[in-house]
Amino acid sequence: MTENSATEDKTWRVRILDLAGGAEEGISEEVGGFHDLAHANAFARCYVRDSIERCRTAGASAREVLDAWLCFGEDAIVVDAGDDAWLSANELDDFTATPASFMERDWRMLDPRRLVDEEEEDFSAYADTDDEDSATTHH
Repeated sequence: MTENSATEDKTWRVRILDLAGGAEEGISEEVGGFHDLAHANAFARCYVRDSIERCRTAGASAREVLDAWLCFGEDAIVVDAGDDAWLSANELDDFTATPASFMERDWRMLDPRRLVDEEEEDFSAYADTDDEDSATTHH
């Protein structure tokens, strides 16, 4: 096996960090199943963007939004990505200064768990049909 095929087989994980300190070791959850680093980075970015928007209140300054996010928000890091990982620190000033559009914060569309759930639903629809067909008797 070559080094390239080992890299191609790697899946990436994004660790969600609870900045409020309510989770054990600050980790809320880890989301796995990202087949490339770009996908994991995009998910982490959208997740943080959404978290910041949930901390934004009407009329709040960028500093107030940042303070609220640091107390109550969630950060996201791509596990084992090194220098290629997206880092929230690089975009916090922009994120807190400018409200996000719906698409900029829609991390659910990038969530690989959603893709698995949809595939299972698609498969179960076929499985239900097969079960109904096998239950029918023909005379």
